[in-house]
Amino acid sequence: MNRREFTKAMLACGAAIPFGITRAAGQTRGGTLNTIIQPEPPVLVTALNQQQPTLTLGGKIYEGLLKYGADLKPMPGMARSWEISPDGLTYTFKLFPGITFHDGKPMTSEDVVFSCMKLLVETHPRARQNFARVATAEAPDPLTVVFKLKQPFAPFIGCFDCTSAPIVPKHIYDGTDYRKNPENDKAIGTGPFKLKEWVRGSHVHLVRHDGYYQKDQPYLDEIVYRVIPDAASRALALENGTVQLVQWSDVEFYDVQRFKAQKNLEFTTRGYEYFAPHQWLEMNNRIAPMNDKRFRQAVMHLIDREAFSKRVYFGNAKVATGPISSKTRFYDPNVKRYEFSVDKAKALLDDMGLKPGANGKRAEIKYIVPPYGESYQRAGEFFRQSFARVGIDLVLVGTDMAGWAEKVGNWDYEMTQNLLYQLGDPALGVARTYISSNIKKGILFSNTQGYSNTEVDKLFDEAAVTLDEAKRQELYSKVQQILVEDVPVAWTLEIEYPIIYDKAFKNIVTTGIGSHETFGSVYKS
Repeated sequence: MNRREFTKAMLACGAAIPFGITRAAGQTRGGTLNTIIQPEPPVLVTALNQQQPTLTLGGKIYEGLLKYGADLKPMPGMARSWEISPDGLTYTFKLFPGITFHDGKPMTSEDVVFSCMKLLVETHPRARQNFARVATAEAPDPLTVVFKLKQPFAPFIGCFDCTSAPIVPKHIYDGTDYRKNPENDKAIGTGPFKLKEWVRGSHVHLVRHDGYYQKDQPYLDEIVYRVIPDAASRALALENGTVQLVQWSDVEFYDVQRFKAQKNLEFTTRGYEYFAPHQWLEMNNRIAPMNDKRFRQAVMHLIDREAFSKRVYFGNAKVATGPISSKTRFYDPNVKRYEFSVDKAKALLDDMGLKPGANGKRAEIKYIVPPYGESYQRAGEFFRQSFARVGIDLVLVGTDMAGWAEKVGNWDYEMTQNLLYQLGDPALGVARTYISSNIKKGILFSNTQGYSNTEVDKLFDEAAVTLDEAKRQELYSKVQQILVEDVPVAWTLEIEYPIIYDKAFKNIVTTGIGSHETFGSVYKS
């Protein structure tokens, strides 16, 4: 695809309509949606925290310029239209008129420029990389934003969803310490719902933003996110109707099948297309023995990933073969494969000199269990048993959500489990984990393991600025081969999360970002 064809294709996407949105004759306003948020997020401002619970809840409060369908094509968000110059360097967005923040102040192009070019590059690992490619960002009038790139960046149009580029109020954040701003607790965005109260440990109560710019939206009066730490209690809440929606890991995977059979509930795995959740065992490459690729290769052989999928995720997952998901673009299946083999793992460990001591133990490694539900605890137990087969003592360490984020973001860990979004293109969701320039202390979901390879950096950089699809595939195939040999992280599964909801609610899933969406079009029949 040449630049002119690429531009035409992107412009054609501007007329796209969100899939799944229906307009029923009896569609009326009113009603309450009760759902779950688990674990409880440390903050609601999505520009400051990109953990899944924050994004799910924050997607109702904060918006981006665009949305993305199941086909990953862009659709109008706060931008009603956009245009890409023939040379692929200039992106011009036209905003909807009448957008206001929850404090009543107008949202203008100045807020977009500030958010993308100033705040997000300091606080957001994905946005940091994306907007570093911008030479200038201008606001020629209140409803127009113009980004001029330093060089073509093929997936730039995919950088503007509510999780990747949430727009925050410049009048509140400019010139402040973003993370310590006292207004953070008020979570002031432009979304269809605004924060009424947050009772920590109990619930987050969102109510209709009456100044919302989309006609008739939102249809619901309120959304209540209930904090329910116990898995059995979460399942009971859905079963007895206390909550009408669960997403991500709200319901443990061993409960999914029985809820699929419940006649008053809808079940779908749609709404995760943009994210393609990719899971791995993360190892701090700075610390012995994880700093030796033979150890990391041994880990790949040690984990029976088919058994892991069946026993922990009850078949709601597919074995991952490398850094790029089979569900997204530029996946290459022709990479080195690591079959489950304890003998091969032992041979690699012996070769690097990590042999059993008199007590049969080769090493002790601390493993921080992510606090995202029972499946993560079960995964930790599965890994502990797997490592024990070769004499490695994996010590499981518990923590809360904020503690896990702090330790991993600040490289204060040896091993943990992680799951990142692919975001429709390797330049957006994959490169950030492996490129040297994204080794940024204090930034979660960056290259926290500290892997560095100049050839990988070069390939990712070239692929990002190449518009020819075949050439991009060639570059991404090469980088997959290198990474699968180096094993900076031990890829485990492509997770298929469910969304389960009461049939009385419509338009729960309308785009490729599913439950992270604004829910402005959700209504109760």
